[in-house]
Amino acid sequence: MAEAVANVARRVNAIVEDGGDTLDLSNCKLITFPDGVFRVLKGVSDNIRVVLLAENEMKSISSKLFLNFTQLRELDLRGNIISKLPDAFLEMEHLTSINLAYNSFSIFPDKLTEIATLERINLEGNSITEIPVEKLSNMPAMKWLNVKSNPLDSNTQSALQSLNNIETES
Repeated sequence: MAEAVANVARRVNAIVEDGGDTLDLSNCKLITFPDGVFRVLKGVSDNIRVVLLAENEMKSISSKLFLNFTQLRELDLRGNIISKLPDAFLEMEHLTSINLAYNSFSIFPDKLTEIATLERINLEGNSITEIPVEKLSNMPAMKWLNVKSNPLDSNTQSALQSLNNIETES
């Protein structure tokens, strides 16, 4: 555990010192996003464009993540055990890409369809049976959707084939 904490501290301090735009806390054995990170990154949080939290053990995402990193363009939450997004997710007005592959979603997170800037959504390897195809088709920037390895019903699979402006992998 001490090694994991030290690893997070090193990565966060590197962002502050180097002024980078990517916060990579992947493979850090996190069960939640550490509140202390917000305090350390307070002066540089507007510079953060990419947050990588892949392959952790997170069951949920703190609203603080979305309220503090308001300039976020890419969010990678792949390989956690998340089953829903908080309401604060709707604050992500610059987000273009989200990776929610291999989590615990059983229902398509409708909040995704409310982010006008989203271009890429990866939901591979969840337990989703239905996709709001009509809502997806109305997303102005949407270009790519991956829903492979989900138990999609046959109506949803057919409807996905009809999406002309979105490249789908199912």
